Amino acid sequence: MNIKREDIDSLNAIVTVDIAKEDYSENVEKILKNYRKTANIPGFRKGQVPMGMVKKQYGKAVLVDEVNKLLDQALNKYLTEEKLDVLGNPLPKEQANFDWDADDYKFEFELGLTPEFELDLQPKKAITSYKIIADDKMIDSQIERIQKQYGKLEAKDTVAEGDLVAGTFKNEEEGIENTTTLPLEKLKGKANLKKFVGAKVGDTISLKTKSLFEDDHDLMEFLKVEHDKAHGLDIPVTFEITEANKQIPAELDQELFDKLFGKDTVKTVTEMKEKIKEDAEGQFKQQSDQQLLTDVSEYLIENTKFDLPAEFLQRWIKATSEEEITLEQSKEEYEKSEKGLRFQLIEAKLIKDNNLNVNFEDLKAFAKDRIKMQMAQFGQMNPSDKELEDIAARVLGNQDEVKRMTEQLMNERLLGFYKENVKLKEKEMSYEDFVKEVYE
Repeated sequence: MNIKREDIDSLNAIVTVDIAKEDYSENVEKILKNYRKTANIPGFRKGQVPMGMVKKQYGKAVLVDEVNKLLDQALNKYLTEEKLDVLGNPLPKEQANFDWDADDYKFEFELGLTPEFELDLQPKKAITSYKIIADDKMIDSQIERIQKQYGKLEAKDTVAEGDLVAGTFKNEEEGIENTTTLPLEKLKGKANLKKFVGAKVGDTISLKTKSLFEDDHDLMEFLKVEHDKAHGLDIPVTFEITEANKQIPAELDQELFDKLFGKDTVKTVTEMKEKIKEDAEGQFKQQSDQQLLTDVSEYLIENTKFDLPAEFLQRWIKATSEEEITLEQSKEEYEKSEKGLRFQLIEAKLIKDNNLNVNFEDLKAFAKDRIKMQMAQFGQMNPSDKELEDIAARVLGNQDEVKRMTEQLMNERLLGFYKENVKLKEKEMSYEDFVKEVYE
């Protein structure tokens, strides 16, 4: 057997595999002899079938199977020994007049080679690293929500501004009849609010769904209409009031502090605010870290220039598609996936060049840390190492969990690497301003 490679250019190559008769004949003969022992052909006793008949019936199929096995083994071994980084898989070239009746065979495969490139981690303009803070406005708003949540309701006969009103929305033609509790602060505009204020339990109010709420999605919750129907819905509805309740906010006292944070953990409103701020900013850090990963990734994709073996990859997509597709369709698929492929190559280089690989022991330690944190939330503060090992073994036995946790750990490592090696500038802002700047 002989294998040779011809480089077409820096991204494309042809590998030729020559297989001679002596490479496969012994195995083919051995398999056919075993077939002869077990072949069940009418007119012949088992094991007494003439070898010529066995070869005629099974010879070609066995030959093709054995040559293909040799071919796969030879290609895989060659790619490994030559340390070739290829994109996709070797793509067999079509060969006119290929003859399986010959003794010797020649196979040609196209290779798409991974491009070589350098990474610049020091952009001219530093990438923003957001530090999101919980400002006084957010903390006060959170405290107000907590007071409402843990407060009491006082039944009333007449509706006033700020009340919770229970009742039923109806529209017979549209099949709407939904009983709900409506916070009046959800209503949009003074005209809608005015219809409720002063109304009594038992009254029925006529409304229009258009501009009833600040957000049309609220129609899904309070009227139970489908998502597609909620947008721009403009129909009349009635609301029959069955209850009116005034919300009495909970007192900011030790009883509330203990409910929220555990006994004697927080003793003053100031400490409560500090705890809310700490918890909120812990969650914000996850968002700012994710945004940093996204922004650095986008920078690397946009500023790392290299060519890809595009035509090869388009043909490879066509050849490996589960459904038959045209070359034009495979080109469209390639264009959709090109950005993702570029980042996969960039990420792979980062990981390889900076030894950021995740091995099984890393993954097991990561899993045990996560398990320990989860157990602590349920009051199990000191699990034994055997307990952690057993639970981790079960978790890592699930391939979906392994994939998810590998991605999490790799993201942590990339994030740490970026923070140490990429040119960044910290920008402090409130969560509200962060949402406006990043998402809007």
